[in-house]
Amino acid sequence: MKKLVILGAGCAGTMVANKLRRLLDREEWSITVIDKDDRHVYQPGLLFIPFGIYKATDIVRSRGEFISKGINFVVDEIIDVNLENKAVETTAGTFPYDKIIVSTGVDIAPEEIPGMMDGWRKNIFDFYTLDGAVSLEKAMRNFRKGKLVLNIAEFPFKCPVAPLEFVYLADWYFTERGLRDQIDIHLVTPLPGAFTKPKASAFFSKLIERKNIKVTASYDLAEVNCADNTIVSAAGDAIPFDLLVSIPPNVGARYLVKSSIAMDEIGYVKTDINTLKAEQHQDMFVLGDTGTLPTSKAGSVAHFSAEIMVENFIREINGEELKPDFDGHANCFIETGFDKAALIDFNYEYEPLPGKFPLPGLGPFSLLGESKANHWGKMMFKWVYWNKLVTGEEMPLEAQMSLAGKVQD
Repeated sequence: MKKLVILGAGCAGTMVANKLRRLLDREEWSITVIDKDDRHVYQPGLLFIPFGIYKATDIVRSRGEFISKGINFVVDEIIDVNLENKAVETTAGTFPYDKIIVSTGVDIAPEEIPGMMDGWRKNIFDFYTLDGAVSLEKAMRNFRKGKLVLNIAEFPFKCPVAPLEFVYLADWYFTERGLRDQIDIHLVTPLPGAFTKPKASAFFSKLIERKNIKVTASYDLAEVNCADNTIVSAAGDAIPFDLLVSIPPNVGARYLVKSSIAMDEIGYVKTDINTLKAEQHQDMFVLGDTGTLPTSKAGSVAHFSAEIMVENFIREINGEELKPDFDGHANCFIETGFDKAALIDFNYEYEPLPGKFPLPGLGPFSLLGESKANHWGKMMFKWVYWNKLVTGEEMPLEAQMSLAGKVQD
């Protein structure tokens, strides 16, 4: 029997395992999924915890609950991947493979920024982890005046729209509490603007200006000085804070570096941007945030790319040529506060454009525009995620982006 091993049981790993279990002959292929714990976090929900919209219990479920029968789910820590012998080594044993899929995601590394750990979980917090989001909720609840700074340490980072959502929601949150006039909100980013794409950046910048949120762009963070509560750039520009919300450097799993799977010390795995094959390793595909696709590290990208990856996996084991069909499709709702949200839909070639989605001219969702329908679309997605997406069921959206319903200049 041939063996497929999938590293990581998050959104990408769980989804692709379930899809392939339906397609692969059970007499010919075994599937093993390995992750360090049995805690599946609905990551889009982390944003809502600091504002009291969700609690931790609302977004955490058992990983095993979503892994189909006929898949061997192993909860264990991976130590190494032996590329020569084609085996995954864990603390409890060794799992040989014929094919391997790397879907290990990324982690935050605040320790990479000098001085950041001096104030970590004191007056410096993150919301990209469950513990961080829960801790930040307490800090936000007790914050009544001063300078709230959200700083993105470096690019790339997971879910590029999340920092925008956070400052928009912070404006709403403190307005609702009658404290907005006493709190300065400041977005400090290494990007040249609010977002990476010009039309979207212009749209989101207007919202930021309307909400009286200060932006400092092209900021190259060098260190955090907790003695005087400032962040300091490589050029020596200091920005004071009372409460710092940080998006620290994002890094891949350390064992990917140790195993020489990652292309460098940061831990990302070099990935063919159209086929999802690992470029430097045989018998390996890459899915999710740990890859090097030049598009957003977001759940929608994992979803759309998984459709192409699954087809290419089947083609490869059948000795057929892979199809370079993934176009970088990403689709994201962006909370803008006060029960409204925006929506962007783009790929490698086309930046986000205005229009209606998914039905041309009808919607119900608005592209590059605020609406309550967009907000409820985002809030309802949690049900879709648990019941359709990670279970690997067919979704109504095509993997490739469509220009239907979009307004081009």
